[in-house]
Amino acid sequence: MRFPPSFLDDIRGRVSISSVVGRRVAWDRRKTNAGKGDYWACCPFHNEKSPSFHVDDRKGRYHCFGCKASGDIFTFLVEKEGASFPEAVERLAGEAGLALPAVSEADVEREQVRASLYDVMEIAAKFFEAELQAARGAKARGYLADRHLTPAIQKEFRIGYSPDDRSALRTHLAAQNVTLEQMIEAGLVISGDDVPVAYDRFRDRLMFPIRDPRGKVIAFGGRALKADVPAKYLNSPETPLFHKGAVLYNHDKARGPAHERGQIIAVEGYIDVIAMHRAGFPNAVAPLGTALTEDQLALLWKAAAEPTVCFDGDSAGIKAAYRALDMALPLLKSGHSLRFALLPEGQDPDDLLKSDGPDAVKAVIEAAEPLSDVIWRRALEENDRATPERKAQFEKDLRVLVSQIGDESVRKHYQADLASRFDQLFQRNRGVSNFRQRTAGFPQKPWKKGQKQWETPQPASAKLKAMAAVGGASRALERREKLIVLSFINHPDLLHEFLDEFAAAEFSSPELDSLRTQIINSAAVEQSLDMAILRGHLLSRGFGPVVDGLENQATRLNEWFLGPAAAQDDARTGLRQMFALHRKTVTLDRELKAAEAAFTTDPTEENFNALSGLREQFLSAIGSEALIAGFGAASGRATDAIS
Repeated sequence: MRFPPSFLDDIRGRVSISSVVGRRVAWDRRKTNAGKGDYWACCPFHNEKSPSFHVDDRKGRYHCFGCKASGDIFTFLVEKEGASFPEAVERLAGEAGLALPAVSEADVEREQVRASLYDVMEIAAKFFEAELQAARGAKARGYLADRHLTPAIQKEFRIGYSPDDRSALRTHLAAQNVTLEQMIEAGLVISGDDVPVAYDRFRDRLMFPIRDPRGKVIAFGGRALKADVPAKYLNSPETPLFHKGAVLYNHDKARGPAHERGQIIAVEGYIDVIAMHRAGFPNAVAPLGTALTEDQLALLWKAAAEPTVCFDGDSAGIKAAYRALDMALPLLKSGHSLRFALLPEGQDPDDLLKSDGPDAVKAVIEAAEPLSDVIWRRALEENDRATPERKAQFEKDLRVLVSQIGDESVRKHYQADLASRFDQLFQRNRGVSNFRQRTAGFPQKPWKKGQKQWETPQPASAKLKAMAAVGGASRALERREKLIVLSFINHPDLLHEFLDEFAAAEFSSPELDSLRTQIINSAAVEQSLDMAILRGHLLSRGFGPVVDGLENQATRLNEWFLGPAAAQDDARTGLRQMFALHRKTVTLDRELKAAEAAFTTDPTEENFNALSGLREQFLSAIGSEALIAGFGAASGRATDAIS
């Protein structure tokens, strides 16, 4: 449902962000100034000992200076509690005393039907729970005891039992004034022209309630207790409440832990989910007896960027994992993929938990492979490469498979990954030349007719110049990173203006990245951060030699605008210019790698020209800052250029 911006603004105006966040954190008394709407706490999104999580009631925003989490009241409920956006709006609108926007009569009727069905499903769930504990549920309780599912677990997951009786549930529902039409619409009884009397769909089965994200029962999964029953597992049919391909079992309970851990695990069935829960993985879910669907993958990706698929190690489990792989491949996008953890052959999570304990389950999850490795391993297992022709077919099939990836950037990286694997597998490119040496040895013009693709017509001196140019570019890229960091060391009062840019900038140097983290942490701890306090903080943490090295370089290069004596306006101007050029250079660097990968995979003249153009842009972006009118005047200098 779409909500008018004015309605969301009304909620923000009535519900303070400190009241929402304050339910999940303890405010730091030393730094918090509630009278000014200024709150500090240890971040609820990552573990820390010093409060770097800031909440500003005046702006209605929160921001963590450590992990960079930020947002408003709606974002907090979505990111921290795993609520959907409509759920967050509905909850906060209730707190604000606002009615949700009006809907059509048809919408009202549909919601009334759904609301009545929710009531019916809840009555059925309680009936099944009671039957499990009654005399007729003895056999089912014995089965659960054999699987080490204690009464506490049974209660937590609301496990029940459907009696071996064609009318037990129907009779109970009728006594609760539930009509036969409602029973049919909820999928609880079976009827039809060829059925004289409607009868219960579930009989003599363990019952697992399936809930929506709000925890409401919308369907059931029943496991047969007799071996000769045609369907071992039976799910509710499609209903106004339940669409099997768009629901994950245990999603409502798992999404909170999944958001906190940054990980969600998909297993095969109900018992597997409960076994994972017992093993210390409350962030486990399961598709409902079918292959993983696109809608279910979308739910997984909302909870974690790289969900782990953990299926049984038998042939059926491996096939299910491969089906998930093939379904997900076209949908991959930057930062979003799948990982695969396969259990020992013949075991499911419950078997492994009983035989080897929680540590064995944990080891399987930690050993999960990235999707790219599983693609490669499957291809090696399923293809014969005994002849040149079969090797060629092997390469072609994998390239066609990877070409299905919709995201262009991800597809190019997969193509580059495959090219590298092919070279290693077939022992190619041993001492000839290598297009994967970034821009080193790139041909200055397309190859001549009859010339081999890996031979470059340029002389050795041209290759050395290209290598030197790229090496100089890389050094200049790191040089700019150093200048940016030193600017904030000497002008920490500018940190609040550039905080988001500084935190998000991509640094190639791990040492500078660590130094940046310490600077941001210092700003979080100190309400008033000046240069002396910041330098003392960095010195106490062993960064003194690094800071000295930055200052020596700035002095050598006459980078006057970085020094503490420079006027704040000039330091601000220099930072803006450096951030702009840094973003441009990093982007070009990324595009250059992708173009190189495309040229390696498909060395056509078109790809060569694209590569050459990017190479020229990349080199021209290094080392030449623009002229800025008036720059230096505030510091008493007559120059207009950033040196």
